[in-house]
Amino acid sequence: MLERVAEGARAFWGHATPDGAALDIAEQIAPTLEGPPSPPRGLPALKLFEHIRAPEIPYYLGWLNYWSDAAARAIGFPDPSRDADLLSRARRTATGGWVVRLTDTPLDLDNPAHLEALVRAYERFPEIGGRVTLADPPFQEPSR
Repeated sequence: MLERVAEGARAFWGHATPDGAALDIAEQIAPTLEGPPSPPRGLPALKLFEHIRAPEIPYYLGWLNYWSDAAARAIGFPDPSRDADLLSRARRTATGGWVVRLTDTPLDLDNPAHLEALVRAYERFPEIGGRVTLADPPFQEPSR
């Protein structure tokens, strides 16, 4: 279903996540009264969508992730030497995108193995959530 909706809408990315995990994921972005987000469970803080440099870059991860071909390229997926675990639960779509499942069963962040899988995926893809910014290109004198 996720794949059909995402590809039908020509989305760059999408996700399907159980409600319990989705609340923790939402707290990765939501600012607190004191300032920046204060994510639970050791999850990384993510930027608001308007601060992410390109629409192809997913704002966050979920249990089932749809990444268009452009999104996959933007985050560097797949890298066979680094993504064997994810590739074992991934499949290519008809349009060249990917559906990637982080865990075999629905994401439950009370399960330490599931929480570790989510944290590991964020470590693998620092672009997700705008946590990595590209350095400005070096200055070049204009041609005369």
